[in-house]
Amino acid sequence: MEQPCRASVLHGPKDLRLDERRLESPTPTELQIAIKATGLCGSDLHYYQHYRNGDIQLRFRSSAKAFPHFQGTLQDKINHPASWCHKLPDEVSYDLGAILEPLGVAIQASRRAQIAKGSSALVFGAGAVGLLCAAMAKVTGSSNVIIADIQQERLKFATQHGFADEGFTVPTGRGQSIEEKLRIAKETAASVIETSSSLDRSTGGFDVVFECTGAEACTQAGIYATRPGGKVVIVGMGNPVQTLPISVAALREVDILGTFRYADTYPQAIELASGHSPLLPDLEKLITHRFCGLDDVERAFKMAASTKDADGKLVLKVVVESPDD
Repeated sequence: MEQPCRASVLHGPKDLRLDERRLESPTPTELQIAIKATGLCGSDLHYYQHYRNGDIQLRFRSSAKAFPHFQGTLQDKINHPASWCHKLPDEVSYDLGAILEPLGVAIQASRRAQIAKGSSALVFGAGAVGLLCAAMAKVTGSSNVIIADIQQERLKFATQHGFADEGFTVPTGRGQSIEEKLRIAKETAASVIETSSSLDRSTGGFDVVFECTGAEACTQAGIYATRPGGKVVIVGMGNPVQTLPISVAALREVDILGTFRYADTYPQAIELASGHSPLLPDLEKLITHRFCGLDDVERAFKMAASTKDADGKLVLKVVVESPDD
């Protein structure tokens, strides 16, 4: 039996329309879920702007590799496999539930890093995922976490709200030649090591570096900033072809680890969001802007594409909430 269902559907680049669709009854192995809150991430924004996502052979909600595109959670209800559903405890709000997906990305990255207790961590990128990677570094044992970004407002947010211990402003200068780019990256790495008051400089760098921007310059600087025998975890999805100082990584035995999305992270994410770790900061503070209802989705995407709103307030995580009914 079908029932009406409203959905915010992308028909082309920046062409969002509110469509009336028909939703079938769930199968015996599915649950029908009313969407109460959903967050907009960088992949959603890329999809909105370009009507496509990366070359990923993987089907997930709001994926846009192949046609027809798989509709995401910007609709009234969805049918979803019951085996992939997790019940939120009463102490986890719907908005906080919308943070569990990017938190899962950070959990997966921290698992890949295998952070040792008392280790040092550097995070490039103070967006939502970078902030969550910094938080997970603290939860999993890092004694000092430095976060780096070009925006000082993000760094201030990170340190004021307990996501990181220190902030480092990344220089905005970019070189033209490969030699100049690598020189700047090396200088950036040396600067963040030198200015980090809590880092033991005798180790030669950080135990683990999380690269959460996708920017080539930050990946380069991350390799230079890692101590011999340390790790660089690639979290950000940027240009698929990058020039890296690979000989530096090889001679210093720096491990470069890839990470993609997450796997079986929701149980841990729900446990953490339930307040079971005193080291985890208040994740709801990441949600800086809320929009109500599917009629407001286009405004939500335009806000997500901004670094600040019209009042000068920092934009981090945008959530679309369902109106109470």
